[in-house]
Amino acid sequence: MTTLTVTTKGQITLRKDLLQHLGVHAGSKITVHKLPNGRIEVMAEQPKGRISDAFGMLKRKGQKAVSIEEMNEIIAKGWAGEL
Repeated sequence: MTTLTVTTKGQITLRKDLLQHLGVHAGSKITVHKLPNGRIEVMAEQPKGRISDAFGMLKRKGQKAVSIEEMNEIIAKGWAGEL
């Protein structure tokens, strides 16, 4: 159990081990739910989005798309020291 101290401004600081437990870092959002009997629930906010949002993010204007087969061939040549 961890005890936190409330400042004169009515704020608390979550210790590093608690932030790590939540899996959050600077810029992350945390959701707090008020529960009965003066309790709260603190949760790391989950990113909202779809995996498909990442598709095409590396594409550059005027650059030809590379197929999986071409990628595999380049990787194999790299491992073989041919590049």
